[in-house]
Amino acid sequence: MLARVHSATVVGVDAVPVDVEVDVGAGLPMCTIVGLPDAAVREARERVRSAIRNAGYEMPARRVTVNLAPADLRKVGPAFDLPIALGILAATRQLPPQVLAGCVVVGELSLDGSVRPVAGALNVALGARARRARALVVPAANAEEAALVDGLTVHPVTALAALVAALAGRCALPVQPPTRMSTPRPACDGTEEPDFAEVRGQAHARRALEIAAAGAHNLLLIGPPGTGKTMLARRLPTILPPLSLDEAIEVTRVYSAAGRLPAASATLAVRPFRAPHHATSVQALVGGGTPPVPGEVSLAHLGVLFLDEAAEFHHDALAALRQPLEEGRVVVVRVAGTVTLPARCMLVAAMNPCPCGNLGDRRRVCMCTPPQRARYRARVSGPLLDRIDLHVEVPPPTGDELASSAAERSADVRARVLRARALQTARARAFGIAGAYNATMPAVLARASCALAPEPRALLRRAVDRLGLSPRAYHRLARVARTIADLDGEAAIDARHVAEAIGYRALDRAFDAEGSTNG
Repeated sequence: MLARVHSATVVGVDAVPVDVEVDVGAGLPMCTIVGLPDAAVREARERVRSAIRNAGYEMPARRVTVNLAPADLRKVGPAFDLPIALGILAATRQLPPQVLAGCVVVGELSLDGSVRPVAGALNVALGARARRARALVVPAANAEEAALVDGLTVHPVTALAALVAALAGRCALPVQPPTRMSTPRPACDGTEEPDFAEVRGQAHARRALEIAAAGAHNLLLIGPPGTGKTMLARRLPTILPPLSLDEAIEVTRVYSAAGRLPAASATLAVRPFRAPHHATSVQALVGGGTPPVPGEVSLAHLGVLFLDEAAEFHHDALAALRQPLEEGRVVVVRVAGTVTLPARCMLVAAMNPCPCGNLGDRRRVCMCTPPQRARYRARVSGPLLDRIDLHVEVPPPTGDELASSAAERSADVRARVLRARALQTARARAFGIAGAYNATMPAVLARASCALAPEPRALLRRAVDRLGLSPRAYHRLARVARTIADLDGEAAIDARHVAEAIGYRALDRAFDAEGSTNG
């Protein structure tokens, strides 16, 4: 007797269809699971056996073979418990096999037959819709998340016994109503913490964060300890545009695949802000493992990745960020195949100016030698710095600045950011490109948008020669100047826009000054 149940597993952030084939035949009573199962899938034998008996059904005293096809794809996690149990009941005709046709099933079983939630329900729902499945059976705790997907009937289930009774026609199978996602909101609406109004002084850094938010540029904050670098970085999400509905589903999809979706929420309605510790490993930062799972850079997708004490991160971890920052994705290559993870985030890094941290502090004396400072700064490699558009010095605020009145609120800054991004969206739409901002727009759009008149072009050329900038830095400076012009509401890039963009290359200017002094 043979039965087949459709299920799925999540690889990266994509759902891959898996057919659970169950054969009950002659032989000694035992259950064998094949098809590259991991330990959690192999242990399903004991969970399924107890769940079937405690649900009031019979576990066959015969040889049960479960095949998870395709056999060359590694299966991970307990989400196959429920389809395996249904397959056994269908193979032994305790459940009509035809009721499972066109239905995708996922769920973990407890020993008493209740159904526990699983990771990746939204991803499985998106995959089921792509396969044109007629229905999806998920744990009740995952039903609201799965019901975000339009055009798919979602059936929540709390216990194996209730599901079998409904499939057998003895009662109605519950249907989850479509989830109507609330409108995504900014991380701060001016009535709750944090807010830019709390930052005293630091006008230069505040302006840099506004430019970074307007053009989706990467940012490096350099200054002594306690000057407000972390405070500024944590307020960047409050001036970013709120997520669109499609973006909210995209972010939720990443968190669902990683098993990080909050239990009380079906979706993430605010832009993520991730701040990993400097001891974070390469795999935890960019993703990986077997099977590959999203790392911090993917969990920050469409949000902010904040690296505090960037110079203390391991060199390999920082080097691994170069591809995600350039391409907006992480490509994890394994012998079994390649997995692509989304990673379109803004990088904000913060570091001290020297090992002791006192360089540039008017109140303290720096005892570091020039070679020590150079070695410390070299921990953040040149190729990575080349991908960071804004290098901003954050000096200690004066007493007058600390005692000053409240500064501009996040809502006011965000209004200017929204206007600048609207201009970028309109330009991209004219080229048939969607979702391209100044920092990420393709080359064909950049050539048209960042065209320079003779005067600003000459200024930029002199800066490149003086500071020894790379071709990548040249083009990124032009993009920053384009963002500054957008904030000013001007169609053409002027020399003052280029001059301000050059002013946000603090490390390049510092290296040039040191080179000039040594010369």
